[in-house]
Amino acid sequence: MNLRVLLEKTAGCFGAKTAVAMDERHLSYTQLNEDSNKIGNHLLRIGVKKGDRVAILLPNSPEFAATYFGVVKVGGVAVPLDTRYKVGELTPIFDDAKPKVLVSETPALEPIAPLLNRYGYIEHVIYVSDKYDAKFRSYQEIISSYPAEAPQVDLAPGDVAHIAYTSGPTLHPRGVMLPHESLLREATISAEGFQQTDKDVVALFALPMHHAFGLVVVLLTAISKGSTVVMVPGLSLDSLLEAIERWKATIFMGVPFIHHLLVDKVAVEGLKRNLGTLRLIGSAGAALPLKVMQQIKRLLRKDVVDFWGMTESSAQVTCQSLTGVAKSGSVGRVLPGWELKVVDSQGKELPSGQSGEIIVRGPIMKGYYNNPDDTSRTIRDGWLHTGDVGKVDLDGEVFLTGRTKDIIIVKGQNIYPGDIEEVLVTHPKVAEAAVVGMADETRGETVRAFISLKAGEVATEPEIKQFCRQYMADFKVPREVRFLDRLPRDEAARIDRRMLRELG
Repeated sequence: MNLRVLLEKTAGCFGAKTAVAMDERHLSYTQLNEDSNKIGNHLLRIGVKKGDRVAILLPNSPEFAATYFGVVKVGGVAVPLDTRYKVGELTPIFDDAKPKVLVSETPALEPIAPLLNRYGYIEHVIYVSDKYDAKFRSYQEIISSYPAEAPQVDLAPGDVAHIAYTSGPTLHPRGVMLPHESLLREATISAEGFQQTDKDVVALFALPMHHAFGLVVVLLTAISKGSTVVMVPGLSLDSLLEAIERWKATIFMGVPFIHHLLVDKVAVEGLKRNLGTLRLIGSAGAALPLKVMQQIKRLLRKDVVDFWGMTESSAQVTCQSLTGVAKSGSVGRVLPGWELKVVDSQGKELPSGQSGEIIVRGPIMKGYYNNPDDTSRTIRDGWLHTGDVGKVDLDGEVFLTGRTKDIIIVKGQNIYPGDIEEVLVTHPKVAEAAVVGMADETRGETVRAFISLKAGEVATEPEIKQFCRQYMADFKVPREVRFLDRLPRDEAARIDRRMLRELG
């Protein structure tokens, strides 16, 4: 079994049914299967071989779904990327993955096109939308001219289907290799956890499909059951609510930030749309505050289900009960198909109620691409060491209590402080920089940067932020910049982040 067979089987059962929709563009399961075949046949014709990487720099769209399946059907390795990445963030990822083909559209392609000679490994560009350049191949031309027969390539369950680069764009990329078998198992596990069927309609809003949450938990899970995915473009909550009512959506997934905005809107304006068809509201990516959970129940008259996972685990590992009975702060119990333990620093399993690092075993990643050292540190004896700290109570409920990794989570996006610091210290006025995460009720955390300037230099907060916007995705730009004469250090002469956080 592989992802090609998954889509073919679902198309065989639900051919005329809408698989994915956005605005007035609808693709039935038959169309999605045939369009992905056409993309796959084109990739074979231009020389894509099993294991070759294909970078997908597209927003959520039916074209994204068809391209993704077209790549994996011919044994290619999809590399989904965030369209918000700047060239400086894309370059190290390109250099690591060395994609043979790039699939993109305006405006994401505009800053890259003049630099294609720099990326000598990118031999072909497929452009979605109107024709961009004579040297690029139009997606629409491929769909209108290629045969819809299934490409014939032998696929093994352990073949890598896609590489997901963690923490958003990073200056030191770690590409998570996810094989067909892990993605298939995870889609099945998620579907069972959500009790999902072909009767479900899933609203996809503000969850990018380059991320495991949108791609695996929403798209692949839906396709495994013949559900319909309705993609809501942009960030308009009005559009989301209208789509739920119009499509009679039954499932909506989001990160806590979106849920927070939604209840704030309804609290002020009232509930103007009929959300009666929703049977499941899910939340992941960061801890959902109890206050927001209670507001959803009061204002939307719905329960919200919290769950937890990570890219390295293909996606979801735990899920709260769908009955609406959940312990405060819990991310639910481990789903069937997964094993979970809490261990101390020596790897010894801890008893119920004691906090330690969470490790899991199940449909995990194959490893980090081109990075055997990090792979061996993260996967030991078949167990994935998550870096998350937590505990399991006597009822089997999992609680997250901290992180061993220095990561900031902003609106469900993982950010490594070092990525921002490396950009900050390239500013000609900056001598030293440190970045920390600060608790925020709406966003989970925000980024705060502390800077010491070179002798005699003067800089302002807007100046530093504008500099950052040139080189990093918007969600990584510090929300606040503070200037210090010197950064505090601990006894080992390392920057003391704890002291920085306590500066308030």
